[in-house]
Amino acid sequence: MAPLVVLVAVSVSLFVAGVAGLHGLRSWPVALGGGLAAMFILTGVSHFTGMREDLVRMVPPFMPEPGLLVSVTGALELAGAAGLLLPRTAPWAAGALGALLVLMFPANVYAAMEGLNVGGAPAMALIPRALLQLIFLSATLAVLLHYLRGTQSGALTDDPAAGPPESPQPSSKR
Repeated sequence: MAPLVVLVAVSVSLFVAGVAGLHGLRSWPVALGGGLAAMFILTGVSHFTGMREDLVRMVPPFMPEPGLLVSVTGALELAGAAGLLLPRTAPWAAGALGALLVLMFPANVYAAMEGLNVGGAPAMALIPRALLQLIFLSATLAVLLHYLRGTQSGALTDDPAAGPPESPQPSSKR
């Protein structure tokens, strides 16, 4: 549940900062991207710290090298979080993180079905976990679509009020 709390708290805080005058954060999809970045930093770091063993146990038995998979997915989450913070890489990062959420979901299914302990408590039941995963996936898709719409209009900016960038004027030779 901590990832959801971080996602919501950081997204709302960034949006409020945007309304208060930080123009780059005025758009809710940009604030949501910041919330996702914070969430994926939290979850990515957990792949290398206190929850690592729990995450390794969550890898279904049919998958090879659970420790390596946990390390790779943690590194991808951290790289994706960094990518979300830059307008030019945010759509790629959002799309990749959405795909990663889908690819990692079998571990959540396995943990729920086997009744594994995660973080000292029983793994979240499958239906609530699936709904939570849909929220995270929807957030990545919202960020992806926001940036795709911006690139289609010719603008790659975080401030929707800024409009498309001006095209360079041809220089006149004298």
